[in-house]
Amino acid sequence: MKTALDRHLAAVESRSGDDDPAVYEAFNQLAAAAETYDELLYDRYDEVTPFEIPSAEEALPPYAGPEEPNALSVLIRRDYAVAEPQRLLAHAQRIEEADDESSEASGTVHGALGLLFGEYEPDEIASRHKEFGLEEGDSTLWVTASDEIPDPGEWLEAPFEQVDPEAVVCRFDVSAVFDDDEEDDEDDGLETALDPDADEDLEPLDADR
Repeated sequence: MKTALDRHLAAVESRSGDDDPAVYEAFNQLAAAAETYDELLYDRYDEVTPFEIPSAEEALPPYAGPEEPNALSVLIRRDYAVAEPQRLLAHAQRIEEADDESSEASGTVHGALGLLFGEYEPDEIASRHKEFGLEEGDSTLWVTASDEIPDPGEWLEAPFEQVDPEAVVCRFDVSAVFDDDEEDDEDDGLETALDPDADEDLEPLDADR
């Protein structure tokens, strides 16, 4: 891991740009070495490293799309849990009543979901999800660049299967796992603050002051 760390630093210091392939390769090697070291450390001493490096599978490759793209695609995924089915069904029933529809779609959860997403835009559902009995899960947004916009209907049969990771301009992820990491960091800081041994190096206060 020391060797991989030195190679990564050397690649960063001599990089040719923001998306230097040498830096990407050195990063992946460092991530693999750190993962191996962490596993061996745990197996031998029941200890872990105090840091976490994303694996190569979790990192996007360097951008290799067009320098001056003429088109872009925005891919969005949002996960929801049906936390309160009765609230969802009641809202779907109100949609039916307002539309004077006689169908019984609002009587089932999948039918109610169809009514909900047929009535509201996805962004509105995202902002009002609790009102509809839904609970947010993970979400992600990817922006990809291309030379030209696809022909009408070209990707409708498989809209998410032709994504080129090297054409991703940026991505934004929302997940509870990030909140857990922040809470762990805060807890570690609190434990340090409450640790009586952490004040060993401090000089005692002058009682006469």
